[in-house]
Amino acid sequence: MIFARIILGLAVGGASALTPAYLAELADKEHRGSLGTMFQLMVTLGILLAYVSNLAFLGHNLLGIRDWRWMLGSALVPAILLFIGGILLPESPRYLVKEGKNLEALQVLTILRKKSRENPEDELKGIEKVSRNDKQGGMKELFTIARPALFAAIGIMLFQQLVGINAVIYFLPQVFIKGFHFPTASAIWISVGIGIVNFVVTVLAYLIMDKVNRKTILIFGSLVMGISLGILATLNFTVSISTAAIPTIILIAIYICGFAISWGPVAWVLIGEIFPLSVRGIGTAIGSASNWIANFVVSQFFLAILAAFHNNVGGPFIIFAAFAFLSLFFVMKFVPETRNKSLEQIEADLIHRYNVKKSNK
Repeated sequence: MIFARIILGLAVGGASALTPAYLAELADKEHRGSLGTMFQLMVTLGILLAYVSNLAFLGHNLLGIRDWRWMLGSALVPAILLFIGGILLPESPRYLVKEGKNLEALQVLTILRKKSRENPEDELKGIEKVSRNDKQGGMKELFTIARPALFAAIGIMLFQQLVGINAVIYFLPQVFIKGFHFPTASAIWISVGIGIVNFVVTVLAYLIMDKVNRKTILIFGSLVMGISLGILATLNFTVSISTAAIPTIILIAIYICGFAISWGPVAWVLIGEIFPLSVRGIGTAIGSASNWIANFVVSQFFLAILAAFHNNVGGPFIIFAAFAFLSLFFVMKFVPETRNKSLEQIEADLIHRYNVKKSNK
């Protein structure tokens, strides 16, 4: 199982690194935010379906096979669908131009822009211009021209996990079993409810993503998460567990709302947008790797921290609240605004800032 999980981790890591860049390169600038948000929307739907699947199989040892094996095996269904979908997807037009296949790139753009106000031929000319000026991406460009984008991507992805979202998703049943002595079935039902909230609010994020600035949404999310987690932690340190149980469920739901409308989708949208074409692949991969490293650290230590605070959930949640408030200042200072800009314009802005900084030295 450990060996299989390592292989699965490689697959998921590759998909999470590739998908934001791929979606950003396919989308027109007016819908890039909402299309990028679809990535996170499908993640939240998958989480919700996983919770529902767990409930459906719980206690049912079908065909003499234990229920937990059916829970794991059900993941084969989306894996097969992803394999079929991958075969049917078009190649990125920006990748095609980079490979000298300009006619194929125009054909893809023509199909993709049927209902868009953008002219595929004009867009192709812009892509060709940037591609001609770009050299093959390497470490030098990544750590010079693209350094601000790299720093922003790593920071965004670290904070997305350090606010505790996957620890809550992974261990929410354990929080209510250990912290509030809920029965296992009740704890899983709460997880399903939180999963529904996560999915519904991500749908809302999809609807507003192209209408509100990326930084504004992130700042709003940081405030909602920081305040709700801070109140939750204070409550659990000051009142009995019987009194804190229901308010904790409500505050976790508010925290999930704050994350699902902001840091959940926007982080993945941004790392697909902010890198120059020549280093977009490696830059997005580093950002994604930062996310999974932080995910690993938080998930590994969450239950240990909970135990250190004698199963008082206020302990880990006050730490997550601190990171939520720190993320607010990081966004204000280091994250660029990308809404309503083409990928080529974002790249031009990055190069301009680099040249200005270089000339001032």
